[in-house]
Amino acid sequence: MRAIIGAAVLTAVTAICLPGAKATATAVEPTLEQIRKATEKYRDVKVALTEGYIADPGNICETADMMGRPASEGAMGVHYFRPDLLGIKGPPNPRVNGDGTHTDWLKPGVLIYEPQADGSLQLVAVENLVFAKSWHAAGNKERPSFQGKPYDHMVDDPATKVDEAHMFEEHYDRHVWLYRENPKGMFAQFNPNVSCKHAKGGHTHH
Repeated sequence: MRAIIGAAVLTAVTAICLPGAKATATAVEPTLEQIRKATEKYRDVKVALTEGYIADPGNICETADMMGRPASEGAMGVHYFRPDLLGIKGPPNPRVNGDGTHTDWLKPGVLIYEPQADGSLQLVAVENLVFAKSWHAAGNKERPSFQGKPYDHMVDDPATKVDEAHMFEEHYDRHVWLYRENPKGMFAQFNPNVSCKHAKGGHTHH
């Protein structure tokens, strides 16, 4: 399975990753309303695709229990990402890695969609993600933060059966649930109001 996903990532990155693109952090922190205004267009996934976002090659709709969390916490959904903004240049080796330090919320590195019964996708959240090694190599001593809240720290524990970092190297990420109300908060990792029951063609955990 890793080989299939790796080949898909390599193909996607080769197809759309911009040569020499270097992601950088933004100096001014936007408001939630500004982020919504900048990302509203991505409700149409076709717009996201034309701007360089690609679907998770594994087409995985991620749920809390996939990462060793209680199923009651809900799900994230299917991730669409910009390889150039995340600094991803190749397939997993053995895990997905990158060197981007992009934290601009007006152009988020990741968009998250919930599969619908009719096969369509509904935008539920936006996300930024930076790999820990590259973030600190750039001179950052603390993890990135948004609106005073540090990003979540994701790292796999090899002693467990689940993959807490969902096949990624150690990283920091922040979800912003602008398009689906989240009873656990705007910046929670998972959303009980998001479901993967209509996901097709990929792997889901319920």
